[in-house]
Amino acid sequence: MPSRPFSLLSLACLLALPGTAMAVERVDLDYHVRLIPQDDQAEVTLTLEDGDAVRSLDFNLGDEGDYSDFQADGDWSQTGSRGIWKPADGKAQLSYRVKIGNQRDSGRYDARMTDTWALFRGDDLVPAARLDQKDEVRLVSRLTFDLPEGWRSVETGWPRIGKNRFRIDNAERLFDRPTGWMLAGKLGSRRDKLGETDVTVSAPVGQGVHRMDIMTLVTFVWPELQNVFPRDPDKLLIVSAGEPMWRGGLSGPNSLYMHADRPLVSENGTSSLVHELVHVFSRIRDTDRSDWITEGLAEYYAIELLRRAGGLSESRYQKVREELAEWSRDVDSLRTTRSSGEVTARAVLLLQELDKEIRKESKGRHSLDDVARGLMRLDEVSTDDLVEITEALLGEPSDVLDTRLLR
Repeated sequence: MPSRPFSLLSLACLLALPGTAMAVERVDLDYHVRLIPQDDQAEVTLTLEDGDAVRSLDFNLGDEGDYSDFQADGDWSQTGSRGIWKPADGKAQLSYRVKIGNQRDSGRYDARMTDTWALFRGDDLVPAARLDQKDEVRLVSRLTFDLPEGWRSVETGWPRIGKNRFRIDNAERLFDRPTGWMLAGKLGSRRDKLGETDVTVSAPVGQGVHRMDIMTLVTFVWPELQNVFPRDPDKLLIVSAGEPMWRGGLSGPNSLYMHADRPLVSENGTSSLVHELVHVFSRIRDTDRSDWITEGLAEYYAIELLRRAGGLSESRYQKVREELAEWSRDVDSLRTTRSSGEVTARAVLLLQELDKEIRKESKGRHSLDDVARGLMRLDEVSTDDLVEITEALLGEPSDVLDTRLLR
């Protein structure tokens, strides 16, 4: 069920209750990362200003053996893929090493460190953890990098607060860890301010990345993107590199990665760059075999935002629809945990028809944009959620959604 808004009246009543105002103790949590290219590793140190504020951090270390050499102030125990740190009182540290490079079965890399640069996800620097902290405590997190000699800079999707230093603040999580794409080394970057967001396009020097082309397309679609997904992150980082990196695109918190050879707009009229931007801003996560929603909406808006911005003529738009129909002609169901290209194409066609239905039945007062904004407010979305939000807008069942494709 969609989450109910918390009314101002309810908030006022809560604040009026005696004893609801609580003093919050702010405790520093500093992440220090030293990149070691010769070992393809990083040394990571977590420093808690007051270890007594945290009862435990229960880390998910995975099954690949990427984390090693743990040293802790307090108690450290590891069983299988879980590692539990119970910090000592006073200033407490946990340090370890983590492997940076990750080679896919195709032989290409989605994380890599060379002698002159490193491209990776912060999610892997500090693994996900369950935080058990004392009441009335708020951790204030910062990330600092120690770069190898000759490396000029580092970029992350978090606001910069000093040289190679960033503020980590994720209101959606109790445990603020440095997630998203990161890039360090000898870099070339282009920067601009779009709305309230500092946008950076960065790539290692000599990788053939057209940074200004990327920035221009982002600027072109930005107003339309903001109209649909009204978020204003402090920072957006777009990173790119060439061979032998993975030849695709992938989003992360406040950031995305695109291979240097990916066209900004494909011959079929869609844009992988805009597709990943939609993922970054919508943050829609699916459940119950509903990946068609996540991928379908991203591809729908990869086409639609270009169209609204004036980048697709009506004749080209109809040509795109014909190609989508031909590609997805054999699809008989959209329900899957991982949407294929054909399923995503068929999902786009269904969403285009749904948009027409909503606009017609509401006499132009509503559109698919309203459904998307409703979905982005949920922790996870299912096919039932999309149907429910649509029917709430229409005031009656949707003919478009009454299809065997969704069963």
